[in-house]
Amino acid sequence: MELLLGTITGVIFGFLLQKGQVLRFEKQVGFLLLRDMTIIKFMFSAILVGVVGIHFLNDLGTIDLEIKDAVIGAQVIGGLIFGIGWAIAGYCPGTSVGAFGEGRLHALWAILGMIAGAALYAEAYPTMKKTVLTWGDLGKITIPDVVHLNQWIVILVLVVVILAMFNWFRANNI
Repeated sequence: MELLLGTITGVIFGFLLQKGQVLRFEKQVGFLLLRDMTIIKFMFSAILVGVVGIHFLNDLGTIDLEIKDAVIGAQVIGGLIFGIGWAIAGYCPGTSVGAFGEGRLHALWAILGMIAGAALYAEAYPTMKKTVLTWGDLGKITIPDVVHLNQWIVILVLVVVILAMFNWFRANNI
């Protein structure tokens, strides 16, 4: 059943990626050059749906939300590698697979880079586990923990800020 639900969710997400035009190389590069905010609008929409959905299901007891350790070193280095790969390839992992599925054969290079990066990470993991993955380990913290507010207040602020950004993008035609 989990595989079926995963497949259905993947198909829906792929459909939304395609309909949102975020699989287009021009949209990816337009965002990286800060000329087209289609990608950021799509990502923030997914974040809003995800954060509200996950916390709602957690509050209902349907799922168990497991907080991972916040490790600054891992986030900074991982973010840099992800960003550099995105800038070079013109695709992030999800959009590269979707673009390839649409027939954009050049996206295969991004997919191969992603696979090579995963293999390199697997090889480097034992060393990184003792170094990078310990730098700035803050433990299992969340933004609501840090600001000492109920999670739903923080989520409401996030929703308002993102909706204000969407409005600003629309008003400025970006």
